[in-house]
Amino acid sequence: MKDIYKNPILYYILVPSVAALWPLLVWAVYSPAAQDNLKQEMKQYKEAQAKIDTILDSDPTRLELADPNKTADRFDYDTAVSDVARRCKISATNYTVSSKPVRTSSGKKSQSAKVVLKQVRIVIFADFLSKIQLRWASLECENVTLTEKKGLADVWKVDSDFKYYY
Repeated sequence: MKDIYKNPILYYILVPSVAALWPLLVWAVYSPAAQDNLKQEMKQYKEAQAKIDTILDSDPTRLELADPNKTADRFDYDTAVSDVARRCKISATNYTVSSKPVRTSSGKKSQSAKVVLKQVRIVIFADFLSKIQLRWASLECENVTLTEKKGLADVWKVDSDFKYYY
């Protein structure tokens, strides 16, 4: 039996037969699997495109967020907070905004405001804070005070101080 490995005729038959089986294996196994995978990827692409279109229909300003230095023509706390609160499903009666006039200090313009969210969950506040700072790159949250509502689980009053730099 050990002599069979030393016989060169075995290699003259084995190597060409394996080389001939490779294209057959590619044609019969790998190509159909690749085509099925391609069909599945195309289906996932169409589903993702539909979701992207839905997101862009609900918030067309998302494409404008590519440049963090580019903001809308004029920043206004009332419209900024109401827009983000609406997207976070915070009702208009559940928050108050009080802004101060624009101030100039050492050549830089800034405006401060206090936003009070009366009854929100921590997750919703985190989403609110994330979205408003993502939308307005020059907006900074300076201070946040959380006060737990007694008798309610995961309901908080949030006092936050913001400052917007022009």
